[in-house]
This record gives sequence, structure tokens and C-alpha cells, in this order.
Amino acid sequence: MPSKTIFFIHGLFTTRRCWEPWIARYQAYGYRCVPYAYPGRDRPVETLKRNHPDPALGALSIADVIDHLARTIQSLEEPPILIGYSFGGLLTQLMLQRGLGVAGIALSSAPPQGVISTKWSFIRSVWPGLNPLISGSKPYYMSFEQFQYAFAHTLPLAEQRALYDRQIVPESRRLGRGLFSNHARVDFKRARPPLLLIAAAEDRIIPASLNWANYERYKASPSLTDFKEFPGRIHYIIGQRGWEEVADQALTWAIEAEAAERCAAA
Repeated sequence: MPSKTIFFIHGLFTTRRCWEPWIARYQAYGYRCVPYAYPGRDRPVETLKRNHPDPALGALSIADVIDHLARTIQSLEEPPILIGYSFGGLLTQLMLQRGLGVAGIALSSAPPQGVISTKWSFIRSVWPGLNPLISGSKPYYMSFEQFQYAFAHTLPLAEQRALYDRQIVPESRRLGRGLFSNHARVDFKRARPPLLLIAAAEDRIIPASLNWANYERYKASPSLTDFKEFPGRIHYIIGQRGWEEVADQALTWAIEAEAAERCAAA
């Protein structure tokens, strides 16, 4: 039987709250939706902002999140469709290579170890949070101006402010820097469940070319890997006007990919 569970993985600087519109839409289609929260990230956005700088958040690492995430997926009643955004897109790739989930969709995905971009917009966007010259474990709270540039540059000012106030929270520098560690390594030759990489054409922090480079590395894999680029979309593709088209195409792809896998295995 096809999976009726969809498991959502949020990105850095956000919480599972970012998936609320997608959850409402998919639930209307008859799916059970499970929005994952990083350890300690299950509290209200307002609380997370007020607690800055939170020492527990500063200590959070990519290894902590990966282990917690894998256990959470394994505890579900059935293997789910995985949908991850930004850093959650990388986590989706890492879970698929463990054989978790029936299919995965990675939207504006952070890159695995060794996949990099030299575009100025990428460097400018990630440098404040990942700057190796800043030591210590104090979490990083992205400024509104940084959010405007990296996440929401084409949106009206009022919409930018509303998204920043509603969605953006402090983040662990250790977690973000995990992108450069072996924990973020993907074995591109390994067989795994199907994967769709979705790129946003106007994305500054994760350029579409970076998603394409990620996709190209998977050509060594025997497993299904697809790529889709949406024109006019920015990094906040999951909340930008017209997100419904992205959500519906992602779900259609997952249904078809899972069905193809079942037929191949029969």
C-alpha cells in the first residue's frame, strides 16, 4: 500500500510552524502529516526568540539532530514521504541514504559535504552564520536585513516583516557548521529511495546552480533522482505566493515515484 504519511523537516532559523499551510493542504488530501522539530525547537517561536541566547541551542550539533531525526522517523507507524526545506533538504538526503522513507523531496536544499558554490550571493548569505573566525557557542540570530537579502528579497516589505516576525528564530552555529563535517557526507553511489531536488530560480542563499550541482553528483546512483526548477521563486519557496503549485507538484512526484518503486520491486 502507498504511504499516507508525510514527514516534514524544517530548515535553519525556522521551526515546524513554517509547514502549517502545506500540512493543511495535504491533510485535505487525506494524508497524515508529521512536522518534525529539531531538539528543543518544539516551543513557540516567541519563546525561542525570548530565550536568546540559549546555551542549550548553542550546543546543538548536526550529529544530535541526525540521531534524533532518524529515531523519530523509525518510530512512525509506516515509512513516510520525506519533505525537507533548506537544511531540512540535506537532512532528507541523509535519511534517504539510511533507507528511511519511501521517497524524499528536498526544496532549496543545503548541499552535502563537498558540494559548494562560489556565487557571491551564496557566500554573502551564509558567512554571518558560518564565519569560522567567530568562536564560542553563542547562537546566531539573523537580522531582519540579512533575512531580507537571503530569504525574501522579492517580497513586499510588509510581507518580509511579517514572515521574519512569525518564522525566524535564533540558530546554533554548530549546527550550521555541520555542513562541512563528515556528518553531512552523502554516498552518491548508494541505492536509496527516490529523491526529487527542487530549486528556486531566484534563490540567493541556495542558488539553483548549487541544487543542480547536487543533482549531478547523484548520476552515479542507480536510484531515481529528479530535478525541478521553479522560475521566479526565492529561498522562501515554501511560503512565497504560489507555494500551492510547488506543494502539489512535489506530492504528485512522490506518489508516482513510490508507485514506480513498488512496481520495480514486484
